[in-house]
Amino acid sequence: MGQYCNAERDGHLLIVTINRPDVMNAMHPPANREMSEVFDAFAADPDLWVAIVTGAGDRAFCAGNDLKYQATGGDMSAQPPTGFGGLTSRWDLHKPVIAAVNGVAMGGGFEIALACDIIIAAENARFALPEVRVGLAALAGGLLRLPRTIGTKRAMGMILTGRHVPAAEGYDLGFVTEVVPEGQALEAAKRWAAMMLEVSPMSVRASKQVVYESFEHGGVRAATEARYSEVMAMRSSEDFIEGPRAFAEKRPPQWKGR
Repeated sequence: MGQYCNAERDGHLLIVTINRPDVMNAMHPPANREMSEVFDAFAADPDLWVAIVTGAGDRAFCAGNDLKYQATGGDMSAQPPTGFGGLTSRWDLHKPVIAAVNGVAMGGGFEIALACDIIIAAENARFALPEVRVGLAALAGGLLRLPRTIGTKRAMGMILTGRHVPAAEGYDLGFVTEVVPEGQALEAAKRWAAMMLEVSPMSVRASKQVVYESFEHGGVRAATEARYSEVMAMRSSEDFIEGPRAFAEKRPPQWKGR
């Protein structure tokens, strides 16, 4: 139990809950640092394979930057290098992270969700990049990830207006993976996590790294010929042998994650 977030371990799964419900789980530098430390530990732990991020209460996943803290002179100088929520500038996390959005995901909150690999949204979820309404810009990845996820024209419709998008529209636009009834986002995220935990964690990490790092290359050939550390790790792992062996022996594989 942290001061600003809770981390609950369930086998190979880590559930991280932003715990500032009195301010709709808005984030300030101390909360961002704490979240960063949680994800540092997640990345380093070989027995944790999947993480879920959600928000405390039923009103908000995360309302973004705590503007009241900033406006009242709070210290804004100690943001972690891993970015908002310890995730938006974390470039080397190859383990999957699921956002369970249980209410509003605004500004930095939406950027945390976009930094996750899939977004599960309750029907009452609302998404926006409202920075333009307060003289700011969504510089924690929102201006970069949203166009790459849903296309430039649709993304600009959100970015240049700051308009709120409900969960169902988010699904239609393509940034929400699944919409579930109100109050069921976390349970649905656990269901997705369980599916990820059924397959090879080495293959999952290799796949995630290739998808994201391939965007850094100029074309399919360059991306194909690039070297990926998690692919090399997969090929030299025990799981690389266990998967085909279990298939041949007609039994469930016993993944080691190494």
